[in-house]
Parts: sequence; structure tokens; C-alpha cells
Amino acid sequence: MSENVLLDIRDLDVTYHSRSLLGFGGRSFSAVKGASLSIRPGETLGLVGESGSGKSSIANTVLGLVPASGGSIRFGDVELTSMKTRYPAEVRGQIQAVFQDPYSSLNPSMTVEDIVTEPLRVHTSMTRAQRRERAIELLRLVSLSQEHLTRHPHQFSGGQRQRIAIASALALEPKLIVLDEPVSALDVSTQNQIINLLYERRDELGIAYLLIAHDLALVHHISDRIAVMYLGHIVEEGPSDRIYKAPAHPYTAALLEAVPLLDPDAQRKRRAARKMAPVPETPRLSVAGCPYRNRCPHAMARCEAETPPAYPIAGGGTANCFLHAGDASSEPELDKTTEHVAS
Repeated sequence: MSENVLLDIRDLDVTYHSRSLLGFGGRSFSAVKGASLSIRPGETLGLVGESGSGKSSIANTVLGLVPASGGSIRFGDVELTSMKTRYPAEVRGQIQAVFQDPYSSLNPSMTVEDIVTEPLRVHTSMTRAQRRERAIELLRLVSLSQEHLTRHPHQFSGGQRQRIAIASALALEPKLIVLDEPVSALDVSTQNQIINLLYERRDELGIAYLLIAHDLALVHHISDRIAVMYLGHIVEEGPSDRIYKAPAHPYTAALLEAVPLLDPDAQRKRRAARKMAPVPETPRLSVAGCPYRNRCPHAMARCEAETPPAYPIAGGGTANCFLHAGDASSEPELDKTTEHVAS
């Protein structure tokens, strides 16, 4: 692994197993298939895709909350996937998380001081007075004040609660923070405040972010690079500006087309057109072929039988799409009337 890579994910598989009511049998569900990503120190990687694409499964595996079924996750020089128990304290202190819902991520029985200083109590030998001094400093970093220390979460707005969660995540000066839909439960004006706060703290403290979201426009605002997921696969990755302005994968282009329009009439027409055109989905159990082939307007015959590799894209990054193979123009189009059955 390159020395300037903080988090290196290679060929990651995440599979969930369920059991029947009698305790045997059951089914397996593959949430992530061969995903590869990397994040450098101080960099923000935005991971986008619709609900169920596998974004949170990658986040939870990085955090050690879900085991990997295959592949590798290296954090610095530490191989995380080889750990069968919870991460050691030195690793847990360097990887923190901020989750989607500030209403449920904070213990309602704890004061703000207890919440913010809990990581310090667990991972350091600081005295109570030292922890309190650090808590005041952390609250200032997120535009809160000392007077908030004795209050409980229910006494704050959603945006303030998320600021408290961010302060707690910053307590141990981590190298990486996993942000799993950190603003989706907030109103638009509060979203902007939290995103700007995260942006400022990243530049000030040199923290790397893995930002999980479904809103490509929001991710573009704060991310250095973007990776796009579909049905457990990474289908495109590259510099944020290039992906936002010149998407190379048809699915990325579809995500951009879903960004709300400022013109309400145009937005209504677009919504009506979507309702008139039902969208098929490629079965998750398919072991061959492009995962997006059933929804792609450019699908070719080879998309049915071959899984596209990552092709380099002008402007940086890659796209897993045969349109960039060089000989795509000679391929016959895929017959969309054929029903695709999972292998």
C-alpha cells in the first residue's frame, strides 16, 4: 500500500446470513461485491448511491460493526479484516463515526459533558477536570458553548445534536471519521451549516472523511473524490468535479438527473415522466454481466455475459462500463425485452 494512503479497501465482500425459524437453512444476501476504495490523510471520499446499494455496509465494515466476507481493509499498517474481535483501543480511537439520526445517536440520559467526554474517559488517563476543559474546547469547535455542558440531548435542535455528535467524534483527534448520512435527517438550512462545519474542521485538523450519502450534489460540495455504488458494486470513481460535470457511467448520469431542478414546472414534468417509465432492476444474485444492464439505455450484448472492468477515464478515475472499452461502438445493443434471471 502506498505510504500516503490512510484507508485501503481491496476487493471487499460483505454478505449477510439469515436463519430460518427452526435455526437452520436460511438465505445469504450479498451487500457488497468486490469493492475497492482508498482514502488519503486529510481527504474526503464521498460514497454515493441509492438506498440498498451497499454504502452503509462498507461503512459498518470499516467501523468493525459488520464482518467482511472477503477482501482486505487496511488502516495505515493495520489489517482490520484479520481481527476477529473488536478493534484494539488504539485503532478505535483513530476511527470515529457520526451517524444519520442525531435524535437516536445520543444517549438521552447523559449530559452533553458526559457524551463528549466519554471517549476521553475510556481511551485516556485524563482527569475529570482535564476532560471538562477538553469538552469546552470541543464545543467551541462546533459553535456551541460551555453553558451547554449540563444540558441533555432533548433540549437541543436536530442540528445542535449533530454538532454534539461531531464534537464527541473529534474528542480523540481521530485520523478518519465515517459520516453515514450525517445531514439527511436535518432541514436544508441546517444541512448547509453542518456540511460547512465538517469542511472547516477537516481543513483545520487534517481529518479524513468517508462520507456516505445519496445526494450527489451535496457530496460534490465537500468531497475531493467520489465513488458511485450500484447493487453492491463500485461502478465509477474519480475526482469530484469530473464526476459531477462529466459522469462516465450511465448510472452516475442518472443520479445527476435526479438532482432536483429549480424550476418547479420542469421538476413536475420530470417526475411524471419517471412514473410513466417503470424501471427494471438487475437481480443481486447475478454472478455475471453488468449490474446496471437492465436499466442502462446503452446496454450491449456483452453486458449480459461479461462484468465490465474498471476503465480509466479522461480527467481522472475509472468507470466500470464497456462504453469506455474502445470498441464499444461495434457491439450490438442488448435486447431489453428479454427477462433476466439470476444465475
